[in-house]
Amino acid sequence: MIPRIDIAPLFDPASRERERTDRAIMEAASGIGFMTVIGFPGAESLVADRRAKLLSIFSLPEEEKRKLWRWNFDNSKPNVYRGWYPVQQGTASHKEGIDMGPDIVHGVSSVDPSDPLREATPLPREELVPGWREAVAAYYRAMEETGAGIMRSVARGLGLHEAVFDPAFANGISTLRLTRYPPRSEECREADRADVSGEEERRKLVGGAHVDSGFVTLLAQNGVEGLQAEDRTGRWIDVPPQDGTLAINFGKLLERWTGGRIRATLHRVIAPGRERFSIPFFYEPAAEAEIAPLPLAGAEAFEPFLYGDYLWDVATNFVEQRGIRHLRQPRRSSGS
Repeated sequence: MIPRIDIAPLFDPASRERERTDRAIMEAASGIGFMTVIGFPGAESLVADRRAKLLSIFSLPEEEKRKLWRWNFDNSKPNVYRGWYPVQQGTASHKEGIDMGPDIVHGVSSVDPSDPLREATPLPREELVPGWREAVAAYYRAMEETGAGIMRSVARGLGLHEAVFDPAFANGISTLRLTRYPPRSEECREADRADVSGEEERRKLVGGAHVDSGFVTLLAQNGVEGLQAEDRTGRWIDVPPQDGTLAINFGKLLERWTGGRIRATLHRVIAPGRERFSIPFFYEPAAEAEIAPLPLAGAEAFEPFLYGDYLWDVATNFVEQRGIRHLRQPRRSSGS
């Protein structure tokens, strides 16, 4: 069962209600590693008509989408990490979408052309999708606030000062992704099918099983089923796609940072037989942030590392980013 939590108390001063919310979040984070939440900043953006504004970019003609493609899909493009990825046939990841960085809110101050993780986001012209840029910027800001509230709740739940993670998130490189899963009608490999509890047939995957690499993911769905999380027994559980809620899962970075006290959970997307959209926000530290062991009793020590180096190493394994690993060198050499 995926817990449902009202996180509104996280954005108020200390109270018993906030303490209860912290405990509920910690229970979910250390258990199944998934939860759905209400009461978060920006919830009004997820009513059907306003969510449609965020997703209106998918109405662009294909030639306009191509102008936003990333380098690994069009080597004439300068953008490597941000921008559009088209549907890639013959893979379990059957989707298209766009990845946007903090420059959509914070402007050129967040851009560093020498680092692909901090490159500018290519965007469509305003007249092609009127009001879209304003909508995505407002949503990005709301998710930054939501992510920070959950981050401080996790810190309190671990018995640490609530601001312990804050320095790492100054100049963070969080990603807002808009994703479309088209119906998967073509034949796919048997390896790209999955057993679904209670059904006789193996259903097609449109998003292969994986854990997210970062701190925490805040996911808005469009009311269409398909997202599943794996519980501790290995059973796949449906994550309800309810309007006005976020599905929250915790990433591999947080699992490592907390010595395993927080769980990064495998999740996947099963083809629902109709078009599906999702809006994940990957709440992430700065590329230059040093990730070092926390003062947690009994937690296994590890060698400190830079978040950007870690992220590049894991992100370039995902199908949408394959073929770009050589375009960024580690900012800290091993053992330095």
